Amino acid sequence: MLVYNELVELLKAKEQNERPSVSLKLTMPDKKSKLVYSTDKFISRKERPAGNNRRGERPFAPTAHQKVIVRLDRKRRGGKSVTVIEGLQIPIKDMETLLKELKAGLGTGGTVKDTTLEIQGDHCDALIAALTKLGYRPKHSGG
Repeated sequence: MLVYNELVELLKAKEQNERPSVSLKLTMPDKKSKLVYSTDKFISRKERPAGNNRRGERPFAPTAHQKVIVRLDRKRRGGKSVTVIEGLQIPIKDMETLLKELKAGLGTGGTVKDTTLEIQGDHCDALIAALTKLGYRPKHSGG
């Protein structure tokens, strides 16, 4: 608002051919700033309303209604087979604890990649049985 008032005063002085009493000093924004558009009302990221869901925060479906697919994959792994579990709609922390339990039960290794679980070896039947006991309705995909 201060800049606007100074600008009005400069324009009035120019119209009257007088020397302005105020000098307007405009500066460029900071080079590290990624500000594109600004309004007077600023809401910081920490103060945003709780009702707005972010990308990773979506409500999860009950276990029986999730479309869980168990498949065997050998692509891009140098001939090694990996059992992939897709379609689990649970938080990442719960996914990691589930993976830990499955790995311990099967005696193999594995990892969480994006939203899938990868377990080393061909364990499709054992994983389908274990997921069924947990309340999921898994389906076998592929050969």
